[in-house]
Amino acid sequence: MTVAIEMGHTTAGAPATLDLEELLATRLLVQGNSGSGKSHLLRRLLEQSSPWVQQTIIDPEGDFVSLGDRFGHLVIDAEEHTERGLQSAGERARIHRVSTVLNLEGLDAENQMRRAAAFLGGLFEVARDHWYPMLVVVDEAQLFAPAVAGEVSDEARKLSLGAMTNLMCRGRKRGLAGIIATQRLAKLAKNVAAEASNFLMGRTFLDIDMARAADLLGMERRQAEAFRDLERGQFMALGPALSRRPLGLRIGPTDTSPRNGTPRLMPLPESALEDARAIILAAPPPETVRPQRRSSPDLLDQLMAAKSAALEIRPEPVEPQISAEDLAERRERVDRVLRAILAQPDAGFRVIGVLYQEFVVRCRIEGLASVVPDLPEFRRMLTRARAGLGSDMAAGDDAWQDVSVRASLLPEDMQGVFMMIARAAKEGWPCPSDAAIARAYGSHSLRRARRLLTYIEEQGLIVCQLDGVGRRTVTLVELAWVTAPGDPNAEEAEQGRLAV
Repeated sequence: MTVAIEMGHTTAGAPATLDLEELLATRLLVQGNSGSGKSHLLRRLLEQSSPWVQQTIIDPEGDFVSLGDRFGHLVIDAEEHTERGLQSAGERARIHRVSTVLNLEGLDAENQMRRAAAFLGGLFEVARDHWYPMLVVVDEAQLFAPAVAGEVSDEARKLSLGAMTNLMCRGRKRGLAGIIATQRLAKLAKNVAAEASNFLMGRTFLDIDMARAADLLGMERRQAEAFRDLERGQFMALGPALSRRPLGLRIGPTDTSPRNGTPRLMPLPESALEDARAIILAAPPPETVRPQRRSSPDLLDQLMAAKSAALEIRPEPVEPQISAEDLAERRERVDRVLRAILAQPDAGFRVIGVLYQEFVVRCRIEGLASVVPDLPEFRRMLTRARAGLGSDMAAGDDAWQDVSVRASLLPEDMQGVFMMIARAAKEGWPCPSDAAIARAYGSHSLRRARRLLTYIEEQGLIVCQLDGVGRRTVTLVELAWVTAPGDPNAEEAEQGRLAV
């Protein structure tokens, strides 16, 4: 079934339609100077296609947050979340098929690039089972895929450009249809723009932008002057999803509007000059010491906090004092509950908040409510358990105390991987495979597992080596513990001795 999205009318008055299924296969580039109606075009496209396909919008100016109230998009304020949290949010958005708006308003250029790259990476890296069709709209794409280096760091530029290149060059097979919009076509990386097969070109005045637009539309250079004469909301369309020949069209109305509308002229207020002088030149307010800004919360932390709060609505009755022996016995039973949960086949890939909820419920069924750990302690227990360590082993071995100190130098979600490798090295077991490392990290991606090892090695904690047949050994720096050679490509079942 062909789904035709009505974008407006042609210059001849006929309906101008866009083939949505063709768009999903061929991608779209929108270009127009500020005030040409570019954002209005994107809004029309998103509104008309929202019942048919999942959407996500990379929104640097907060222009599209109003879609949330009318069409149910989840608005994510990137300023409030970490890059890791946004990557997880991108993965979950695809898995659960939720349309989203990533609002980057309030961030500087470098942080906009980093957070957009993290979110796009989450969309791109999701498992094959979740490659559902999705429109990915990137407004002001020249910010995220610049043609030349700017004032941001090389690292941020590479991350953002890599994510945009993946979206436009490799996204189609993963169901991602890139729609990129830019004010300055000349400032957009050519390898990103070249992957689009559909074009909507609006009003532009600079010769270099007009020349590139004419080239993309297959027009002669002398015809490029026509782009200067286009009115606001008028575009030249070309592509398999739009028209086989350049076609002029006018974009139709939208149901929603941006938060900041077009500026309109209005008379100045009537006030005496002396009144204005007193107001404008009044003494400045006393300086106040601004409180130090708290670190941005993580989406994962928010989810787990909400789960934890829901479980604590009814307080537990106060239990009488118990002996040290009984307390130790109960904690051992708590460890057994955790091991039983982690023995489930999908436990390595479930959200920590969901694991904690099941853990608390099972502990209460076992009559262990008085010794249920809080969420931060559960995180630490989970890290040790995924490394194959019991709480008694972690606490009673001085060498493991040293390992725990070294692990604390890494981000919390990587500590379990480091401790799993450390245990294999201490026991002389084969180096864990990429599949085992990915599971300990909570991911299906083997490539991400290899990136984790590279990151830990860059921190000076381990040294990885391959022998002549491709088997991997890992040495813990200073401790001199070394794993036996292990096949990185082995199935996870072969690493069973490292499981809890």
